[in-house]
Amino acid sequence: MLALKQEQLFDEIDILPIDLKTKIVDKILASITPLNTSIDSLWIKEVNRRKNDIETNSVPLIDGDEVFQKIAKRLNS
Repeated sequence: MLALKQEQLFDEIDILPIDLKTKIVDKILASITPLNTSIDSLWIKEVNRRKNDIETNSVPLIDGDEVFQKIAKRLNS
């Protein structure tokens, strides 16, 4: 009986719009991963630091294609 209900739930999820699916995913993740505000605060500081570095040209930016080419080269050698 439980398997049938799960399949019905999955079928219903399949027909939902993507924005609602992402909200559901966020809600599920929040329910299994408790909030850790101290870590969140540290990440926010880090993101702001990196954003500032980019905006002030303090760090060189590398094109994504170049990064993936270098990775592929390393993996193939």
